[in-house]
Amino acid sequence: MSDKIQHNKYVELKYKVVDAKTGQELTGVDFPLGYVHGVNDVLSSQVMAELEGKGAGDTIAVELDCDQLFGPRDESLVITDYIENVPEEYREIGTSIVMENEQGNRKTFLVTRIDETTLTVDGNNPLCGRQVVFKLEVLEVRDATDAEIAAGGKVEPRPELAGVKPVPL
Repeated sequence: MSDKIQHNKYVELKYKVVDAKTGQELTGVDFPLGYVHGVNDVLSSQVMAELEGKGAGDTIAVELDCDQLFGPRDESLVITDYIENVPEEYREIGTSIVMENEQGNRKTFLVTRIDETTLTVDGNNPLCGRQVVFKLEVLEVRDATDAEIAAGGKVEPRPELAGVKPVPL
């Protein structure tokens, strides 16, 4: 009997996010994403609930309203400035910029538009305002080790070096 996804199981999967209206793939991972189920909630609670009880080889599709996940789009988080006021290293679409307000709160903004004179950044999650379908394929399910449970994900063994003793930190 193969393992099924439940609390403290190590899970590897790959996924893609598809716009529900257009069918356009918005993002995805083709390499295995690993986590410990019930310990590290790397995906939304709705997706995690749908994964419960699935096994290696299973696929699921979960439709999500991204406004419920990330909140509604906030146009006050869209900022346009003259391009000469923006450092050179931020002048590329898709660049992440972490900004901090007077209270010390940090937020990530993405460069979304550049023209001859201005640059626009957006602090909204790129999926705000969209209905999406998470399509997931379960690649592996097994008992997590104690180290993986503590870390919430895969823990690679450290290579042993002949004649070298580990130094306590």
